[in-house]
Amino acid sequence: MDSDRRGQWLRGVLDLCVLAALREGESYGYQLAQALDAAGVGPIQGGTLYPVLLRLQRTGLVTAQWREGTSGPARKYYRLTEAGRAALRQGGSAWLAFVAPVTAIVTKGVDG
Repeated sequence: MDSDRRGQWLRGVLDLCVLAALREGESYGYQLAQALDAAGVGPIQGGTLYPVLLRLQRTGLVTAQWREGTSGPARKYYRLTEAGRAALRQGGSAWLAFVAPVTAIVTKGVDG
């Protein structure tokens, strides 16, 4: 896939993907990036991920807490708030409503 196009798509949904990745529990940035990559989103650089996490923190959708590492430097752990869970539900529904017709249109173009 064209990396410019992927980047444009990702900018539109990365907040939602991060919220979804935090749904099961807290995580730190590098671990989030690995989880998103493993889920098929692709590699996310820190320069892209950390501003998203800061924005989500400032808007009250996630909380953050520094913790000392047992075998390395301190890490900032992020956790979904109730407002973040609500935003994930609402954003997820909106995304699904958007992507369904786009998928239908694109599928006709691919199959036809």
